[in-house]
Amino acid sequence: MLDINYCRSNSEEIKAMLSRKKFHFDLDKVMLFDEKRREAISASEQARAGQKAANNEMSQLAKGSPEFLAKVSEMKELATKVKELEAVAKHADDEFKEALMTLPNIPHESVPSGKGEEDNQTVSTWGNTEEDFPNAVPHYDISWFDQMIDFPRGVKVTGAGFPFFVGEMSQLVRALINFFLDEASINGYEEVHSPIVVNATSATATGQLPDKEGQMYLDQNEEVYLIPTAEVPVTNFYRDEILSEEQLPVKRCAYTPCFRREAGSWGKDVRGLNRLHQFDKVELVKWTHPNESFDELETLRADAEKLLKKLDLPYRVLSICSGDIGFPHSKQYDLEVWAAGQQRWLEVSSCSNFTDFQARRANIRFRGKDEKPQPVHTLNGSALAVPRVLAAILENNLNEDNTVNVPQCLQQWFPKDTIGIAR
Repeated sequence: MLDINYCRSNSEEIKAMLSRKKFHFDLDKVMLFDEKRREAISASEQARAGQKAANNEMSQLAKGSPEFLAKVSEMKELATKVKELEAVAKHADDEFKEALMTLPNIPHESVPSGKGEEDNQTVSTWGNTEEDFPNAVPHYDISWFDQMIDFPRGVKVTGAGFPFFVGEMSQLVRALINFFLDEASINGYEEVHSPIVVNATSATATGQLPDKEGQMYLDQNEEVYLIPTAEVPVTNFYRDEILSEEQLPVKRCAYTPCFRREAGSWGKDVRGLNRLHQFDKVELVKWTHPNESFDELETLRADAEKLLKKLDLPYRVLSICSGDIGFPHSKQYDLEVWAAGQQRWLEVSSCSNFTDFQARRANIRFRGKDEKPQPVHTLNGSALAVPRVLAAILENNLNEDNTVNVPQCLQQWFPKDTIGIAR
């Protein structure tokens, strides 16, 4: 959430910055609730001060005296008034906090302006997408695809978007996960194995609520959500804690299955591995000093790019425009891999800086040299999401005999040159 002190003195500037995003907001309403809350809290504190003063006066009076009895009656009235004013203050505070949560994060000045994904800017490319891929076909059209990635039985067991990965394909998925985790470790990220369900407080802290309720699976009995990304549990690891400045940056990585309802998705863009309801992903998370977070974003992005280079998959990096950037994001890069069979780009990573937006919601702070706690900056990035990376490997490396070449970097965990059923 935004810093309310900053909002009070820069409301018009903030309105202009937030208007670059696609989300509805009403800063005037938030400021009205803030004023109402401060007035209610002030009235409550004044009443408590009066109650304390009256109590001190009563302690000086002789018990049973007319003055003492009169003060007892006054104290009862003051106690009732204090209770009423405290209830008003709590309601006003709750109302304010709920309104403040509706404000999106401020986009960084370097974020390109635009209305939607068509305005995202390509900032770099790697690999040759014009290279001849003579055997490339969409991965879902490879003849043995349904034998190794079984969608029909996934539908039978669960529903659409929950495939089985069978035999060697399951082993290749595991190889990708191991590769991603080991590379993250080499780059200084400490591995954690996190919960895959979170409570509403955790989802609110990272900005999934109130924004993406319709995209998450909810267990109504336990009131917990299946995670859409490891960002949610891992970021909340330090919720309501104060780190030391010397600890920063803290870097963590986590492998988890991820769950997204993907409501409203249909058509050719969701065929095969392009869009699943359950998928595997390795996530990178950082807690950083505010002065260093945008430099840390660039290294985070570079860490994700290294994986695609080692897999020898052509990719491009997009700077996401103001009209397409997420609710809690200040700046966001998307990495898209080239899928030669489909002749299209597939997003495999988002690398984002949330500045202090998540940290304020989660109350994650650090104590600097002045000993005054202040919010950290949080960042995360996919490194990487498995299904679309796998789709690009299958399409770009398809041989004439219908087998697929396995990237050299994966053969430590998958000790074969090829996968598939030869003609």
